[in-house]
This record gives sequence, structure tokens and C-alpha cells, in this order.
Amino acid sequence: MTQSQTQIKHCRQESETATLGQGLGKAIAKIWTANPSAHLNLALEGDLGAGKTTFARYLIQGLGHTGKVKSPTYTLCEPYPIQIDQNPVTIYHFDLYRMRSPLEWQEAGFAEYFDTPGLCLIEWPEKAENTLPSFDLVMTLTAGDTEAERVISLSAKSTAGKQLLDQI
Repeated sequence: MTQSQTQIKHCRQESETATLGQGLGKAIAKIWTANPSAHLNLALEGDLGAGKTTFARYLIQGLGHTGKVKSPTYTLCEPYPIQIDQNPVTIYHFDLYRMRSPLEWQEAGFAEYFDTPGLCLIEWPEKAENTLPSFDLVMTLTAGDTEAERVISLSAKSTAGKQLLDQI
């Protein structure tokens, strides 16, 4: 893919953010249905309180996870094993906010999660600087004028990312 494609979504209520996150989850599931060994990397960017963890929760639920979705702020990573068409895949939800240097990311040993079928969903990717693999989709969340309002920019950075944008 030579150039990125971007969509801007204006979510005026949390229910609209939920619909977008769950819809993206369903689009990801379609990719795994077509290719069970697919791996996707998604970045969640935005200021503190912009709604990254809330969006991640809706996306993970949209992929079929029915349990609690915890913030990985203190653990750095929360795995969510799910089944898509009887194929096991794992969603790795990262929150790098508390990292003080990219070296912490490298020493944590999470690199292997990027080589398996599934999804790596990373909040605060800039904390790892250039040590992360490339992303398929970069989402930037910005708080709006009201508590529930969000502007969400979704930028495809790969063919798979463009495929996701085309389905939501």
C-alpha cells in the first residue's frame, strides 16, 4: 500500500463509540475468518482521558469476548483468548503509559506476541518509540466538547488496515 487512507468518525455519545468499536471488531473477525493465521497491529493514540481504553473494551467485546475487559495500565498487557470460527486467536491489549523508556518494552519480552495469529492493540505506542512493528491501523481519539463526545481518526497503514476501513 503506497498511501494511507483515513476516515474521521464523530461519536457524539458513548453508544456511538461502542458501535464503532464493536463494528471494527466484527471487521477484524472477518479477516480472521478468511485467514485464521492473520496478525494485525492496531495503535490507539490520544491524550489522557481521550477514551482509548473504553474504545479498546468495545472493540474486544465486538470480537466476541464476553468477560471483563481490564485496563492493562499496571500489567502492560492483558491477553484475551477467543475463538473465531473454532480457530483460537488471542487479542493482546497493551497500555504503555507507565513505561519510562523503550528499553522497558524490549525487556518485557512481548515481541513474540507480534508473531502469532491474533491482534496486538496498543495504547500509548509512542512510549515504545520505534521499537514496535508497523501498524495496520492507527486510531487517534480526541475528546469532544461534552464528556461522551469523541472524534476518532482511523488511518489505514497497510492493505489489511484499508480492508478494515472499507468494512466499517
